[in-house]
Amino acid sequence: MDWHSKFAKSAARWTGNASCFGLAVLVVVMWLVSGPMFGFSDTWQLVINTGTTIITFLMVFLIQNTQNRDTEAMQIKLDELIRATRMAENTLLDLEELDQAELDRLRKRYEELARLAREHSDSRRRDSPAHEHARKTDAARSGERDGGYDDRGEHREPAPRGE
Repeated sequence: MDWHSKFAKSAARWTGNASCFGLAVLVVVMWLVSGPMFGFSDTWQLVINTGTTIITFLMVFLIQNTQNRDTEAMQIKLDELIRATRMAENTLLDLEELDQAELDRLRKRYEELARLAREHSDSRRRDSPAHEHARKTDAARSGERDGGYDDRGEHREPAPRGE
């Protein structure tokens, strides 16, 4: 993980902590209490305005970095749920902890799986809607949740049902 990602993750964890909020409240209270000592001067007001502006400016970038990583990881997890066979791939847990290169590698893998599934689906479009509905109903009854595709996106026959 690059230094920026490590720093952003650490800073996001710390600033989201209750102790950080408590520290911010303490700073504001100290500023308010110091008001009479400085005669509520323009400089006194400028100190808090400048400090909060700088912190807000930096937090915008920190929040955006965190949100981008979380969103990408969540999308990949959703892709796994859609593609999942009977058991989801446990290696996809905690994706938000991976670095960008690893997220990109996983994204490419799932894009390839989606492409293969689309190609397979295009070749089956000749089936009538009634036939497709019956196939999905049979798959649902048998407990098949993955649409009959293996990890490579290739069609796999469902396991025989006991009657």
